[in-house]
Amino acid sequence: MLDQLTVERFAALLHQTFRVRLDDLALDLELVEAQGLKSHGRSAGNRQPFSILFRGPLRPILPQRVYPLDHLALGVLEIFLVPVGPDDIGQRYEAIFN
Repeated sequence: MLDQLTVERFAALLHQTFRVRLDDLALDLELVEAQGLKSHGRSAGNRQPFSILFRGPLRPILPQRVYPLDHLALGVLEIFLVPVGPDDIGQRYEAIFN
């Protein structure tokens, strides 16, 4: 499945909702950006490195860790999210794929 996660795949899902489900919390994150990154060596499965950016509510702020993200087309993905700070609308989270 990891080899199917590409910048193009996520770019096709921009502005769609991914749901984070934890024991006592369900939080919707909107995918707001998918962009390729410069490669500094070999990537998994010859895939171009890329980053994706999500936006969620300002509170609560999710700490950096792996989260199960549920999406209608992709199912549940375990993705390492890092809070990168708020913008004018909500809290942003980044995931990088090498």
